[in-house]
Amino acid sequence: MAEVNLDLEPVWLTLKLATITTAVLLVVGTPIAWWLSQTRSRMKQVVATLVALPLVLPPTVLGFYLLLLLGPAGPVGQLTEAIGMGTLPFTFAGLVVGSVIYSLPFLVQPAYNAFEAIGSRPLEVAATLRASPLERFFNVALPLAVPGLLSGAILAFAHTVGEFGVILMIGGNIPGETKVLSVAIYDHVESLEWTQAHWLAGGMVLFSFLVVLAINVLGQRMRKV
Repeated sequence: MAEVNLDLEPVWLTLKLATITTAVLLVVGTPIAWWLSQTRSRMKQVVATLVALPLVLPPTVLGFYLLLLLGPAGPVGQLTEAIGMGTLPFTFAGLVVGSVIYSLPFLVQPAYNAFEAIGSRPLEVAATLRASPLERFFNVALPLAVPGLLSGAILAFAHTVGEFGVILMIGGNIPGETKVLSVAIYDHVESLEWTQAHWLAGGMVLFSFLVVLAINVLGQRMRKV
């Protein structure tokens, strides 16, 4: 059997990107989901639509506008250059920004559903015990929403691992910097290196199966609670 030489650097880079993106999404997306579940503001539908927009936008369209926004002529790019960070496109930091925006709905929606399912009764009881809004969030809502947040985190992590269009647009194909697993598979196919492509793609299929299985098991346990 012929030896298969696989460059595992894109795998570790992908796992690093997915881990950082998921952590940022938990910090950013959880308050958004909480606000959406509690607010009666007229802006609720506008914010919800903006959050969900990556679900319907072609990844290349999102990546294109992020490239313009973060590039040297864009407002964010000019800001990052002014503070000495340089521009974000074609860097790992740029991949994180793009991944957070692209995967945001995959965390916010399950978290929103989890907060909605709590209902108002537990929060009202906490309020009668003189708990502040922050205490009600951290001591009541957040613990009850953990299964939904966990589902969202798994989905966001898996979605980040499988990204391609946004990654290629905003990060390109720089080994050790922006060449993640999906781009590596594309490279192998372009070079007619079918064996390497099969190994990496097969790993992705197995990973996707395990993610869906984990979400189904988690959902079944949540229904039994």
